[in-house]
Amino acid sequence: MNALPPVRHGGRLLEACRRFGGRPGDWLDLSTGINPSPWPSAAVAATDWSRLPEPDALSELEARAAAHFGVDPDHCCAIGGSELAIRLVGRLLGMPGRSLQPAYGSHEEAFAGPCAHFGEVPKKPAALIFANPNNPDGKLRRGNDVLDWSDRLTMAGSWLVVDEAYADCDPVESVASGVQDGRQLIVLRSFGKFFGLAGLRLGFVLGPGDMIAAFREAIGDWPVHSAALAIGSAAYGDSAWIAGTRLALFERARAIDSVLAGHGLTPLGACPLFRLVETRSAQTLFRHLAQNRILVRPFERSPDWLRIGAPASTRDLARLDRALSHG
Repeated sequence: MNALPPVRHGGRLLEACRRFGGRPGDWLDLSTGINPSPWPSAAVAATDWSRLPEPDALSELEARAAAHFGVDPDHCCAIGGSELAIRLVGRLLGMPGRSLQPAYGSHEEAFAGPCAHFGEVPKKPAALIFANPNNPDGKLRRGNDVLDWSDRLTMAGSWLVVDEAYADCDPVESVASGVQDGRQLIVLRSFGKFFGLAGLRLGFVLGPGDMIAAFREAIGDWPVHSAALAIGSAAYGDSAWIAGTRLALFERARAIDSVLAGHGLTPLGACPLFRLVETRSAQTLFRHLAQNRILVRPFERSPDWLRIGAPASTRDLARLDRALSHG
C-alpha cells in the first residue's frame, strides 16, 4: 500500500485509519512535533462561553507571555495560532518573500520566492523567514548569528522573520529579547507545541511597535478566545512545570535517540520534540510502521526522510522499538 498523500503537516490520523485500518485509539501518533505530555489545562476554571473575551484578560496574557519570552509587552501581540501569524506577516510586510531550505511548508507558501541561504542579504529588499530550531530537520542556529544577520538585513531594507515555534524547549538561542524598534526583526512564538495544547490555537508575534500595531489592527478586538486567554496566562505563569518539562523533554529525546540508533538509524536535530532520520528505506519503513498503527511524518520531496515525534511514555517508546525490530 502506498504512503499517505502529500501533506504539509503531521497529524491526519483519520486519514491514516482509512488507508491502513484501525481506529484512532489503536494508533500511536508520532507524526507531529507536539509535546505528548501537555500542561494540565483542567486546572483552569471552566470558560464562560456566554461572554466576550475581556480586554484585561488579553493584556494579562500578553504581559505574562512577554515576560516568558524576555520582551517588552508593547512588542508582543497574541494571535490565534502561529500558523495564522505566518500567513499574515507575509501579507503585512508587502514585499517579495524567501524561505530557507529545508523549510516548513507554510513558510514556502506564505513567503513564495527563491530559496534563501542563512546570512544572505538580498540585493533588493525582501522578507526572509526560517525556523530556529528548524522544522523538519531540527537544525539550531546561534542567536548571535541570527541577530547579526538581522542587523545587516535591516540596513539593506529587508526583514527577517524567525519562527521560534520550538524555542520554548530550550530558549538559549532565542532572539526574542532582541526585538526592538528600528530593527526589522519579527519573531513568531507558538504556545501549543511546548505546552502540548495545539488545539487551543494560540501564538504570538513579537516585533517593532509599528508592526505590532499593524497586527493588532489586522486581527481586531478579540484575536483569541476566552479559554486561550485563561489557559495561556496560567501556563506561562507555571515556572515549575516549564522547568520540569524542559528537563523531561531532553531525557525523552535521549531515550528515542538510543532506540533509533539501536536499529541503525541516525537521529538528527536539536529539538527534543522530534527527530529526523534519513534512510533509503524511509518509504518502506513508513508503511511498515503504519501497518503496526504507528504514524510518523513522510516527506514527498525528500523521500529518504522521516520525522518521528517523541513518544509520551516508556510504554510508547517500547512499542516503537518492537515495531522497528520487525521492520
